[in-house]
Amino acid sequence: MSDLPPLIDEVQVTAPRLAPSPADRAFAIVRLGGEALAEAPRLDEALRGEPGVALFRRTGSEVANPTIQGLSLRAIAPSGAGRTLVTLDGAPQNDPFGGWVIWSALPPEGLAEAQIIKGAGAGPYGAGALTGVVALTERDPQEGLSALDVSTGSRGTHRVAAAFGTANLLAVVSGSTTEGYTPIRGPGRGAVDQPAGLNQVSAAARLQGEVAGVRAAFRLEAFEERRGGGVAGVGSEASGGSATLSLAQPDASGAGGWRAQAWLRSSDLKNRFAAVDATRASSRPAAQQLATPALGYGVNAAWRQASGAWIWEVGGDVRVTDGETREFFRDLGGGFTRGRVAGGRTLVGGAYGEVTHDREGLLLTGGVRLDGWSAREARRIERDLDGGAVVLDARAPDASGTTPTARLGARLALSEALYLRGAAYAGFRPPTLNELHRPFRVGNDITEANPELEPERLFGVEAGMGGDGVMAWSATVFFNRLEDPITNVTIGQGPGTFPIAGFIPAGGVLRQRQNAGVIEVLGLELSAAGDLGPVQIRAAAVATRAEVDGGGAAPQLTGLRPAQTPEFAATLGLDWRAADFLRFSAQIRHEGRRYEDDLNTRVLGAATTLDLRAAWRLAPDADLYLAADNVLDADIEAARAGDGLITLGAPRTLRIGYSLRR
Repeated sequence: MSDLPPLIDEVQVTAPRLAPSPADRAFAIVRLGGEALAEAPRLDEALRGEPGVALFRRTGSEVANPTIQGLSLRAIAPSGAGRTLVTLDGAPQNDPFGGWVIWSALPPEGLAEAQIIKGAGAGPYGAGALTGVVALTERDPQEGLSALDVSTGSRGTHRVAAAFGTANLLAVVSGSTTEGYTPIRGPGRGAVDQPAGLNQVSAAARLQGEVAGVRAAFRLEAFEERRGGGVAGVGSEASGGSATLSLAQPDASGAGGWRAQAWLRSSDLKNRFAAVDATRASSRPAAQQLATPALGYGVNAAWRQASGAWIWEVGGDVRVTDGETREFFRDLGGGFTRGRVAGGRTLVGGAYGEVTHDREGLLLTGGVRLDGWSAREARRIERDLDGGAVVLDARAPDASGTTPTARLGARLALSEALYLRGAAYAGFRPPTLNELHRPFRVGNDITEANPELEPERLFGVEAGMGGDGVMAWSATVFFNRLEDPITNVTIGQGPGTFPIAGFIPAGGVLRQRQNAGVIEVLGLELSAAGDLGPVQIRAAAVATRAEVDGGGAAPQLTGLRPAQTPEFAATLGLDWRAADFLRFSAQIRHEGRRYEDDLNTRVLGAATTLDLRAAWRLAPDADLYLAADNVLDADIEAARAGDGLITLGAPRTLRIGYSLRR
C-alpha cells in the first residue's frame, strides 16, 4: 500500500461576480492590469496615465485636499466632487458626503484590474456615472504573501503596502508618510508657506466562500489620513470605513446568473482653513471644519439570462446618504465667534433593463433605466459661540424628481483586425451633501453652498473604430451635452460685504455653486499600443472643445470654457526589456493650458512631464526598482489665486523600492 496521501483537487473559490457583460464591447473601455497599477504609488497616479482621466486640479492625492480629489473622464468640466463613479467589485467608493474618493484607501497592491468606462450612461451603473465609471476589481485571495511594495524616496517619503491571506481570505494593508513639497515656490512665497505632508494608513479584509453553489464575500475596510495644506494653520484629517456583503450565482454557461450586494460606508473629514495676509508673512484661522460625519448605504442587484445569441439583464439599486458639516468660522482676531451646522439627507434609486444580441461579429445592445431622487431635511444653523444665540436658521424645502435614461450601442467586426462601433447614452449625477450644504474658503476666496441644486444630466453620442493586429489601436469621436452642470459661479469680488458670506477681502472672490446652463463638448480620442521588438509602445491623446452656455442663470459664462478643462492631453509610454533581468520604462505626459476660474481670467499654462523607471528582476515575481517622476523638474501650474499667486504641482521626485507580485 502506498504511503502517499490521497490526491485532493484544489478548489479555487472566486469572488462573487458575474462575467463581464458582452454589452461592454460596444462602449469605450480601457483596461489597466495589476502590473500597470502596481507601478504607481497611488491609484489616481496610475489612472492619470490615460489622457482625460484627472482629478479636479493637476495636484495628485499626495498633497491635494480630499475635497478636490473627485475624478472626471474625458476632461468634461472636472469638479471637486467628481463626475465619475468609482466602484470596487460593484460597491461605490465615492465619499457619501462629498463624492470625492480617498485614494490612499485603495492601494494598488490589492487590485487585479481597473476598467475605465468612458461615457456609457447610467445603464447598470446608476447615479454618478455622468462622464463614466472606473470599475475596480479586487484581486483573488491566495495562500501567503501575494503582493508587497516597500519604498523610500524624496522629501522623507516612505511607503509599505501588502496583500496576503489564505485561499478564502484576502487582507490588504498600507501605510505611508511624506514630508511633502511646498506648493507655493519661487516669487510670492512667504513665511506661511510650508510643505504639505501626508500620513496615512488603511486596512481591508475580505472573507469569501461558497455554499450550495452561491458565492459569498464579506469585506471590511478602515482608513485614516492626516495631511498638511501647504500653509501654516491649514490641514485636514479624513477617516472612515466600509462593510460590503456580496452574493452571486453564475449559471453553468458562465454568461448568466444573478448577483446581489449590500454596502455601508461611513466617513468623517476635518479641515482647518486660514486667511493669509498680502505679504504671506502671517496667517490667521479663517474656518475650522470640526467634523463631517456622514453615512452612505445601499443595495444593488442584477439578474442575467442567456439564450443563444440573446442576453437579457435586469437590475436596480438604491443609495442613501445622511450627513452634516460642523464648523467654527468668523475669526476677527480674537478667535472664532460663530458656529455652523449644515446638512441633510439624499436618496436615489432606480431600475434598469438591457438586452444584447451578439452573433457573427455583430453586437447590438440597448437598455432603459428610471431613477427617482430626493433631497430632504436640509438645514443650515449658525450661532454666536458666545451665548449661543441663533443668527441664521435656513431650512430649504424638500425636493424630489425622476430621471429617465437609456443607452444604445453597436459593434461590427469587419475582420479580426478591424471593428466599427457606435453608442448613444444618458447619465445623471445628483448633487452631493457637500455641494448642497457646505460653504468653504481657500485663501481669500469663498464659495457658498446651494441647497436648491438639481441633478446634472449628460447626453452623449460617439462613434469609433479600431483594430487588434500588430498594433492595437482605436479612434473615437464623441459629443456630450451636460445640462445643469453644478459650477462655482462668481457672484462678487472683494473688498465688500455680502449676505450670508460676510466680508470678502481685497483680491478675494465670492462664488456660489449653481446649476449654470449647458456645457457642450466635442472630442476626439486616439490610442495605440504594440511591440516593436523588445520595446513596447503605448500612446494616447484626447482633444476636447468645451463651451458653456450660461443661459439666464449665468449669462456671463456664455461662450467660455469650463474651469479646469484642458483642450488637449496626451501620453506616450515606452517599455524596453534590455535583458531578461532588466527593464526600463518612460512616460511623457502633456496637457494643454486650462483656466482656473469660471470667467477664464486666470490661466494655467501647459505642462509636460517625463517619468522614468528602471526595474531589476531579482526573481520571477520580484523587482528592485528606481523611479523618477517629473525628471526634468517642470513647473506644473495647479492653481492661480486672484492676486496672481501660482500653486505648483509635484517637483522632481525619486523613489527606490522592492516590489513583489504573485
